Amino acid sequence: MRLKKFSQVMIVSVWSLVALSVQAQSSGVVAKVNGVAIPQSRLELMVKANVAQGQQDGPEMRKALRENLIAEEILAQEAVKKRLDQDPETIAQLEIARQAVLVRAFQADYIKNNHVSDDTLRKEYDVLRVQMGDKEYKARHILVENEGEARDIIANLKKGGNFAKIAEEKSIDDGSKENGGELNWSPPAAYVRPFSEALVKLSKGGLTEQPVQTSFGWHVIQLMDIRPMEVPPFEEVKQNIQQRVLQREFATVVQELRSKAKVE
Repeated sequence: MRLKKFSQVMIVSVWSLVALSVQAQSSGVVAKVNGVAIPQSRLELMVKANVAQGQQDGPEMRKALRENLIAEEILAQEAVKKRLDQDPETIAQLEIARQAVLVRAFQADYIKNNHVSDDTLRKEYDVLRVQMGDKEYKARHILVENEGEARDIIANLKKGGNFAKIAEEKSIDDGSKENGGELNWSPPAAYVRPFSEALVKLSKGGLTEQPVQTSFGWHVIQLMDIRPMEVPPFEEVKQNIQQRVLQREFATVVQELRSKAKVE
């Protein structure tokens, strides 16, 4: 169970999908393969996609991408010669790819044409601050599949069992078991509700008397420490909050379109 701090919770990765939908403005031809031109705009889209993934634009990258485009054009032409473009499965895959590009283009257009005011962003920031609270908790847990096993673990721990060792041996949470069940410093709101509700009731060093059930399984939780939480300033997280608001608004648009669509 991955747990995130205040600033991280605001980050919305869904918008990374939009990067590939930016329309290139360049004109010209990168190369011709058997008389078929590869437009410069196609290369520019590839460059933008690679830059969005952290690569640096430059002659070497462009040369490599150009060679890839040429190779792909050659292979595509051979596929057409073999009439593979007429294969039903290929046609279906092409349609799926076409729809994916159109969806990304629609997302990009929505972002471009919908501005979120600073007032709205500050209100969202204030709501998040309240939700996150003013404390962070350092906890560890052991996650198992059934209640009976969790109860046995609690009984073992009360007799002096080693929490970290039991977590390494029995926990099904791969993200924490190798670290003795320890979780990152996090506000209660970063956890699913049954977990957070049980956590805030514990005193430092305290162990849950009963197993805590969530959608992940059954947890045995121990509170290791509590500290005041430092909330990042508004300007530091403003862009992430904007993405959060836009994601929510875009989801509403999708729901509205779905309600109006005639689906049989």
